Amino acid sequence: MEAKSIVIGVEGMTCHSCVQTIEQHVGKMNGIHNIKVSLEDKNAVIIYDSELQTPATLQEAIYDMGFDATLSDSNPQPVLPDTIFLTIPTQSVLTSKQICNSLLQNKGIVDVKMSSDQKTAVVTFISSVINGKQIIQMVPGVDLNISAPEVTPGTCEDSTWSQASSVVLRLKVEGMTCHSCTSTIEGRIGKLQGIQRIKVSLDNQEAVVVYQPHLITAEEIRHQIEAAGFTASFKKQPRPLKLSAIDLERLRYPQSKGSETALKEILNTNDTKTIVFRIDGMHCSSCVLNIQSTISALPSVTSIVVSLEKKSAIINYNPNLISIDVLRRAIEAVSPETFKVSLPDEYENVALFPTLASPLKSPHPALKDASQPLTQVAVINIEGMTCNSCVQSIEGVISQKAGVKSIHVSLSNRNGTIEYDPLQTCPEDLRSSIEDMGFDASISGNDAIAQPPPEVQLESHRTEPPSKVSPTHLARQETKTISKCYVQVTGMTCASCVANIERNLRREDGIHSILVALMAGKAEVRYNPAVIHPSAIAELIRELGFGATVMENCGEGDGILELVVRGMTCASCVHKIESTLMKTNGVLYCSVALATNKAHIKYDPEIIGPRDVIQVIKDLGFATSLVKKDRSASHLDHKQEIRQWKRSFVVSLVFCIPVMGLMIYMMVMDSQLADAHAHRNMSIEEMEALHSSMVLEYQLLPGLSVMNFLSFLLCVPVQMFGGWHFYIQAYKALKHKTANMDVLIVLATSIAFVYSFVILLVAMAEKAKVNPVTFFDTPPMLFVFISLGRWLEHVAKGKTSEALARLISLQATEATIVTLGPDNVLLSEEQVDVELVQRGDVVKVIPGGKFPVDGRVIEGHSMVDESLITGEAMPVTKKPGNTVIAGSINQNGSLLISATHVGADTTLSQIVKLVEEAQTSKAPIQQFADKLSGYFVPSIVAVSVVTLFAWIIIGFVDFEIVEKYFLGYNKSISAAEVIIRFAFQASITVLCIACPCSLGLATPTAVMVGTGVGAQNGILIKGGEPLEMAHKVKVVVFDKTGTITHGTPEVTQVKFLVEGNQLPHNKMLAIVGTAESNSEHPLGVAITKYCKKELDSETLGTCTDFQVVPGCGISCKVTNIEALLYRKNKMVEENNIKNATLVKIEENTDESVQPALIIDAELPTTLTSHKYSVLIGNREWMTRNGLLVKSEVDKAMTEHERRGRTAVLAAVDGVLCGLIAIADTVKPEAELAVYTLKSMGLEVVLMTGDNSKTARSIASQVGITKVFAEVLPSHKVAKVKQLQDEGKRVAMVGDGINDSPALAMANVGIAIGTGTDVAIEAADVVLIKDDLMDVVASIDLSRKTVKRIRINFVFALIYNLIGVPIAAGVFLPIGLVLQPWMGSAAMAASSVSVVLSSLLLKMYQKPSAEKLEFRARGQMRHKSPSEISVHIGIDETGTGSPKLSLMDRIINYSRASINSLFSDKRSVNSIVLNEPDKHSLLVGDFGEDDDTAL
Repeated sequence: MEAKSIVIGVEGMTCHSCVQTIEQHVGKMNGIHNIKVSLEDKNAVIIYDSELQTPATLQEAIYDMGFDATLSDSNPQPVLPDTIFLTIPTQSVLTSKQICNSLLQNKGIVDVKMSSDQKTAVVTFISSVINGKQIIQMVPGVDLNISAPEVTPGTCEDSTWSQASSVVLRLKVEGMTCHSCTSTIEGRIGKLQGIQRIKVSLDNQEAVVVYQPHLITAEEIRHQIEAAGFTASFKKQPRPLKLSAIDLERLRYPQSKGSETALKEILNTNDTKTIVFRIDGMHCSSCVLNIQSTISALPSVTSIVVSLEKKSAIINYNPNLISIDVLRRAIEAVSPETFKVSLPDEYENVALFPTLASPLKSPHPALKDASQPLTQVAVINIEGMTCNSCVQSIEGVISQKAGVKSIHVSLSNRNGTIEYDPLQTCPEDLRSSIEDMGFDASISGNDAIAQPPPEVQLESHRTEPPSKVSPTHLARQETKTISKCYVQVTGMTCASCVANIERNLRREDGIHSILVALMAGKAEVRYNPAVIHPSAIAELIRELGFGATVMENCGEGDGILELVVRGMTCASCVHKIESTLMKTNGVLYCSVALATNKAHIKYDPEIIGPRDVIQVIKDLGFATSLVKKDRSASHLDHKQEIRQWKRSFVVSLVFCIPVMGLMIYMMVMDSQLADAHAHRNMSIEEMEALHSSMVLEYQLLPGLSVMNFLSFLLCVPVQMFGGWHFYIQAYKALKHKTANMDVLIVLATSIAFVYSFVILLVAMAEKAKVNPVTFFDTPPMLFVFISLGRWLEHVAKGKTSEALARLISLQATEATIVTLGPDNVLLSEEQVDVELVQRGDVVKVIPGGKFPVDGRVIEGHSMVDESLITGEAMPVTKKPGNTVIAGSINQNGSLLISATHVGADTTLSQIVKLVEEAQTSKAPIQQFADKLSGYFVPSIVAVSVVTLFAWIIIGFVDFEIVEKYFLGYNKSISAAEVIIRFAFQASITVLCIACPCSLGLATPTAVMVGTGVGAQNGILIKGGEPLEMAHKVKVVVFDKTGTITHGTPEVTQVKFLVEGNQLPHNKMLAIVGTAESNSEHPLGVAITKYCKKELDSETLGTCTDFQVVPGCGISCKVTNIEALLYRKNKMVEENNIKNATLVKIEENTDESVQPALIIDAELPTTLTSHKYSVLIGNREWMTRNGLLVKSEVDKAMTEHERRGRTAVLAAVDGVLCGLIAIADTVKPEAELAVYTLKSMGLEVVLMTGDNSKTARSIASQVGITKVFAEVLPSHKVAKVKQLQDEGKRVAMVGDGINDSPALAMANVGIAIGTGTDVAIEAADVVLIKDDLMDVVASIDLSRKTVKRIRINFVFALIYNLIGVPIAAGVFLPIGLVLQPWMGSAAMAASSVSVVLSSLLLKMYQKPSAEKLEFRARGQMRHKSPSEISVHIGIDETGTGSPKLSLMDRIINYSRASINSLFSDKRSVNSIVLNEPDKHSLLVGDFGEDDDTAL
């Protein structure tokens, strides 16, 4: 129970009668300790039990009485209770339960607990409401108990004891390779009884364990670590625990019995003093609260008031119990220990150390005796410190150690003063810890001074948070103070990373729950802020080897809900809904609009879900439904744009056809006239006569012909309606001081229209007899071609986004939510919209249904098709505990899943987001195109203007040129008009033909199609940049484990060392498999898996007396394998009979089958279980157990080890009977992938942290000649950088666990792995399938895409580079002249051709393994060791390549070529003799590796 205080503003009180009414009414309510109503201040101060009441219920209670109540502060302040111990006399009339009940009925008493012996009652009470004396008077016969410690039993007392009696143990642990090893050890040891804390460091290869020696021994801890498969040794022998009876008594009761009367006296005397301290370093009210709560808990302090503004603390204390200096140090020790406490001037002369006086002068000798100190001080001399950073690092590390209370390191004195608990640590321990940090440390002579002030010791116990608290108390505390934070986590690659983070963080103190979303790379952590801070949580994740940063003010935790609410009539309905929702727990914000009938609600998904919110509104009597979200991905299919451009095209076409008709008619008429007049120019008179005779040239008004009038009428609507969109876009572009395609089009059409219109007006004004030639036909034809081009372009763009639209459409729209009773019995089920699924809901998915959300299976078995997300064709088995991905399809069984990620957090939503981001990110080529377009438009306008003036000048200087090349020239028109008309035609054609559009489209369309095609083939490319960069790659670096190899050890070969009649092979496999079935070691697991596969059985025999010796092997007893072999033989016999009947074998063979059956029939009756004694391990283990390893066996083992395998010996009943070779096997497609990459002209490098032997062996199998071995994860980055510094573009292929830094550093990071690998932050390309051939495919796709982009640029530029000069009239001498409409047609064609060219990428087919294998047939071969250069660690030089003389080089070269010749011959022979299995790890001569007896 927790008491809190709240101030509620009360309006409407008129007199003291109102005050009394409120006090009486509220005071009677359950859980109210005290209420004080003030008429002057118009408020009520209420102290209440936060478990029974909330500020809202109290506000409502006052509101119901007819007063207006407002919460002036929504955060109630915790009221710090006091504790008193009562001794219950043995002859008490009342039972302990009755005493508890009678006490709890009184106001002001928060809690009463009884000790286990029922003799002491611990009463927690609020001192402002009730005091100790009143409590004693309530229960007759009880007495004030002083001997008990001032702590609640079962909480801090236990923790003091457990802390005081714990020991720190440091162990050296060898054999750890990754963070999974550390978490295995931590998980295993952390579960043992008596272990308080364990931290395993991978870098230092050590484990630090805090344990309780009376519950577990150091030897046991070491054994347990070794049982996990690691070698452990003590860094320093642990000291045996020596606690005398007095020590134990003192630990139990820090104050001795003798002080009872003395303390009673002190408590009864009111001899208190007041002191004012100045406190620097306080930042907020949380610091104030911290100091107040810690100091007021001291029994010697009666009251404390801390002021943040005045930076002061006024403390009322008992000087008999505590001194000023101890108080000062107590405040300084308050967490976070950064407060600086000083006395104001008038106190300066007060003696600060009264407690250091001799015990004789002490007023209470008994008290002095009572608190014999549990802290000591050690002074350690430290050499090697250079600066304050050294000081801080020593202080930081040592202060974290168990038992260290405080540390002060002095750089000038070169020493450290450490206050510590002698029961938890010792000076020697602390000295070695400092030495471990790289400094020289020695213990000073005046070591271990006992600390005189008892209060400091008491204080230090106060401020340190109790390590173990009673679970009920903790749970209650946590529910009140749970905060939530989000941490951005990078470097996660798969579900096991998620599990690793979740498992490790759940163990930490103060962390309530954690949920990690792999795709979003985000962890949501609920924690207790009193125990742990978000930055510490991020640090814990970083320690696990991932990148972590706290996401500040991350509002993503809030759910947002848009609802349509029907049935609201007026503002009071709105108010009713809003006020009810705001009162609902978990709703953060609510806004309802009457006009639109919509409600916008923000809520905390941890507390409340969308369905609950809808139910609240329905309960108020309104109908409500979700605002339907558009799930059709319509923003990707360009439907609106397609519609708009289609309409524009149709409008333009309707008006353009008549214009074209008129134009063609005029052309025909003109040519006929020209023929009639035998190619000579007509005079003006002839022209006038002709015009009057032609229908279209008939003048309606002087100067206005039918032709021009009709053209004008048809042009206006096109210019207004067809060109509307262009005008708007051009205006917007010019407003932002940019020039785009639309500006050009508007310029061309407007100039043509305005020029024609002005010429008409001039002709009408002059009443011209001959009709002027106008350009009214230009705008309609221009708009027709442009809108047609845009329409086709958007249709094509819609096609390029298909892949993404398909991903979006995978999302289910509805979900079936079920309610489960006990034992998972279905109580009810309902169909809801997928947006209404809440985290933690149980969702039922029927066969054939889509998974609506990500979740974990809780019941049912099924096969699930995840091909749409991972690209993996084979269905995946799902059983309880497995995770499922939204959008995948359930195949045969019904499943119940618990939703873990909903809405935008699902894997599918994240993939969609990733692909969307990839398609919008620009390739560097694209940025070049955008820049080009910026300069393009102004330059084209300039060319157009130059063309205009150039032709005007040329025309006036030399009219004959224009006359000669201008087609429609005749004498009837004046020379000036001809020149101007020709110049205008040329300049408008220049504007029409220039098209930056096709330039802009060249890259994005190809990138969109490329990424889309990649996604369909299981290759996710994060944007245009990696897509473009991949084709420039010159070096491909492969990680070994998990990339080239499977990453898990497998048995590659078994050699039987005894004859089959002594020990049948099946029997030996059964025995060995059973023996290793209890082992957790990866090699043991591999052996068991192999034996089960060979025997075709899921179960093996029984294993007893299992013992493991890390680094050597195992020994055990095996029984019950006869039944297994009997079943196996029976199956073989049955198969034989089936085969015999099928093939119709002769009689005699049938007879030979018969006896075996008879024997089998008798077997079960005589089936006796034999017990076999089994040893499995290395040579040393066999020798240790008295078994001789023959030289040929030793030779075989050495050969295996040379090839990078682990060789294990097995002995049954004292006879060596088998040699098992185990290795991490190469993926079957690795060799082909490497060969193909090399044939593409790329250099292939293998980089691994493994030893050079293994690396060389793996490299020889896959055909890699350059190897970097024994490279640390941090050095992988340096290696990649080294290659880049040589001027090479590097692609790094890794499985991401330790490769993420190198993936980020490489020019193209390619992450390999399962479908969830999309989350790898560092990589640019993610291969969804675990297939190395996709590395080839991704580089191939990049090359094809870049090639396509280049072709697109050629298309785009050809039109402009050739079209513009033709339009400008440069080629007029050879008779090439363009009309404006021809220009616009060419321009549209360029855009359309670019898009169609991009769409050809859709035809892309991934290079198939079969084709590549066929092409590589006979050319792939294993490399001989001499061909492989191995570089160790970070250095560049290869092993064993000193400067050689010319002669040496020639000899080496010839030897290498002879070797390679032999190895070639040998590998060819061996392949002919016995084709090895693709998975096989065997190199060189396969003949000697056969499974034969030696």
